[in-house]
Parts: sequence; C-alpha cells; structure tokens
Amino acid sequence: MGHAEEPKIRQPYATAEDYAICRELHFRFGKTYSYASRLFPKEVQPKIDAVYGFVRVPDEWVDTDALTNPEFAAQQLNEYRRQLIAGYEGTRPDFPSLRAYVDVALECNLPLSEGLVFLDAMQADLSVSRYQTYADLVGYMRGSAIAVGQMVCHVLGSGQDPEALRRAEILGEAMQMTNFLRDVGDDIQRGRIYIPTEDLARFGFTESQLLNKEIDPKSPTWQSLMRFEIARVRNLYAEADQGINRLTKKARLPVRLASELYSRILGRIEQNHYDVFTRRARTSSLEKLYVLCKVKLGR
Repeated sequence: MGHAEEPKIRQPYATAEDYAICRELHFRFGKTYSYASRLFPKEVQPKIDAVYGFVRVPDEWVDTDALTNPEFAAQQLNEYRRQLIAGYEGTRPDFPSLRAYVDVALECNLPLSEGLVFLDAMQADLSVSRYQTYADLVGYMRGSAIAVGQMVCHVLGSGQDPEALRRAEILGEAMQMTNFLRDVGDDIQRGRIYIPTEDLARFGFTESQLLNKEIDPKSPTWQSLMRFEIARVRNLYAEADQGINRLTKKARLPVRLASELYSRILGRIEQNHYDVFTRRARTSSLEKLYVLCKVKLGR
C-alpha cells in the first residue's frame, strides 16, 4: 500500500532584502505610520512594512511619474496588477514590494480582491480628478484607503471579525480624509481636487478658484468649509476608535497611536489658520513622543 505524498511547502518569494526595501519606503514616506508600527511585535513589523511597500510603489507612480509620463505610470500599474495576480497563482513577482506583500497576503489569508481594488483606485487617479459628492469620494477611498485598513486587519489576525473590519474601514477613511485636507496645496499642483464639488459649492467656491489659487485661506468662508470637513473627519476617528479594543492586545497600542497622531494633523491645520496651500500640517518628533507616552498611560 503506497504512502500519501506529503503536501508541498510553498517557498517564499521574498528575501530579507525585499523586506528591507519595504521598511525603507515605510520610514521614508510614512513617518507617522512607521513610528507607530515599531510598537508591533517584532514578527509583525516586517508584515506591516510589506503592506506599506505594496501600496507606496504604485502611489509614487501615480503621484510623481504620472505628472511627466502618464503612459509609463499606466504601464507600470498594469504590470504590477498582472504580477500581483500571478503571484497569488504561484509565479514569483519581479517587484520586491510585490514579493514581500504576496508572501504576507498568502500567509495571512488576505484576499486578492483587496490588492486589486487598491490598484483600481490608483488607476482612477490617472484619469479622475474630481468627485461630485462625498459618496463618490468614499467610492474612491474604498480602494485608496479602506482596502489598506482591511489588509492591516488581516495581518493583525482580525480578518475574520466583521466588526473589526468595519471599524478598520472607518479608520482608513478618516486617515485618507486627513491626507486630503492636509495636501490640498500639493494635490492642486497635480490638477486634483479631493474636496467634493458639492462641498465647495455649498460654501461658495468653484473648482477654478481652487486650481488657480484664488482662495484666501483667511477668508471666513474658506475656514467654514475647512471646519465642516474637519468635523466630519473627527467623527470618523471617534467611530473608528470604538473598534480598536477588538484587536489583539499587542496590536491595540500601535493602532491607537497611529490614529491619535494622524488625528492631530487636523489640529495642526487649525493652528495654521486653515492655510493648506503654503503650509504643511505635521506633528513634531517631540509631539510624537508626548502622544506615545499619553497612549501608553491610557490617557
């Protein structure tokens, strides 16, 4: 009687160098995220780096290369998508960030669909630069940010908890909206407006005023618009915060720290008197340390 064959063990795609590349991208471009992520257990940190590397590479094509060579950006996105799918099917990707991400995704049972919906949003950035309603913007954020929250949830072992996933979606939306408000000046340089058109109109502004930098950040109407958007985002952070305790104990502190630090960017926008055209809202190293101590003490 023959013996059953032992199941083949899948050989990892990624090398230590691939994870190091992802870590460097994380430290270089995601200072708040990387600062908080070092509080995860050692075995989790490279996985979080891999998720960040996966999303950062196409984001750079869209935000940087597309300005001078949109055809190149589109070709890279298509190839990245092709190799992501092939990676799930057993073919080793050429991109270091993809090799690390696919290894992590397969280990953590992360659905292929989350990576694909993220790439859909990156593709949209090549041709869509306005969103009429907030609901339209949320549709974009489903890929650009909410998908990333789902990825992280799976990496943290909460991918089978519907409520944890729902709260992760809300936190991803809050962080993406924070980016949009902080980066208004940078985005209009790329011809993009992420403040919904209906919101601009509600407060008496036009797209052309924004693109042509004809808005005075000191005007009461602009400040009213920004207060309206900031209030919406703060509500999202408050709702997302209620789900952090559903994570494992070792995951709660870094997620809470990232949420607290990112939400404080809204306060910096207020301190800058809503000037998001010439001043970039950011938290200082000293403030990061203060918030870390505050979160550790549970205050």
